[in-house]
Amino acid sequence: MGEEQSALDLCSQDSVLCSQHVDGDIEGLVVRMAREDPSWGYKRIVGAMANLGHKVSDQTVGNILKWHDIPPAPERKQSTSWKDFIRAHMAVMVGTDFFTVEVLTLRGLKTYYVLFFLHLESRRICLAGVTRHPDEEWMEQMARNVTMESTGFLSNCRYLLHDRDTKYCPSFRQLIEAEKVRCLALPPKSPNLNAFAERWVRSVKDECLSKLILFGERSLKRALHHYEIHYHQERNHQGKDNLLLFPLPTRQNSRKQQKLRCQQRLGGLLKYYECEVA
Repeated sequence: MGEEQSALDLCSQDSVLCSQHVDGDIEGLVVRMAREDPSWGYKRIVGAMANLGHKVSDQTVGNILKWHDIPPAPERKQSTSWKDFIRAHMAVMVGTDFFTVEVLTLRGLKTYYVLFFLHLESRRICLAGVTRHPDEEWMEQMARNVTMESTGFLSNCRYLLHDRDTKYCPSFRQLIEAEKVRCLALPPKSPNLNAFAERWVRSVKDECLSKLILFGERSLKRALHHYEIHYHQERNHQGKDNLLLFPLPTRQNSRKQQKLRCQQRLGGLLKYYECEVA
């Protein structure tokens, strides 16, 4: 701390000029290293830069970090941004949320609640349940379903992100945490902290539900079932290198010279293309 603080004191007057005198690529690399490796001090960054063929001094590194409001290593190590936390734990983290759908019934328009879980790294979706009354008893059953040993969606996961909706009752969280999955309640009015789940809600509504007139609960479940298959096996995902998440082997091994055919779901609402199997 003393060594780095001294360097900061020496360069305080010219830190404003840092971005004007240091190559932009070098500056970007220093900032990236400091943010991705919170424990790295100035000398460690200087050494890593030298490995890449860039010669910079401790003072230059200090200038760059000060310009970008990045504290010295000891202070940086003690604070982890939400983005870094998510990135480090994506393989064992699941987000959950509700969304509502208006459905026509014999008794008029009714609101249904859809509970889903999303594995952050793979983007795999689990449509846990559909109900008009997401009460405590129903939520407890959902918790049991997703934590079943070996077959539950939360098996092999460590964290569950959810908002502060009162439907996530204490008994729901207790059942989840009993299976060694920690529930992380997000701060109020912060949907961006569960961005993957929010993005999925937008996708299922924009691409499917908002374009259908749903008659009864069975109609809703049928639409969700087809969209879930389409989402996993037939729809390219820009956030995953524009690839299919879980393509079937026959589609993955198709040859370009084979005849193409357009497949449809939900009366042509969801479309995809595949090669005919010889």
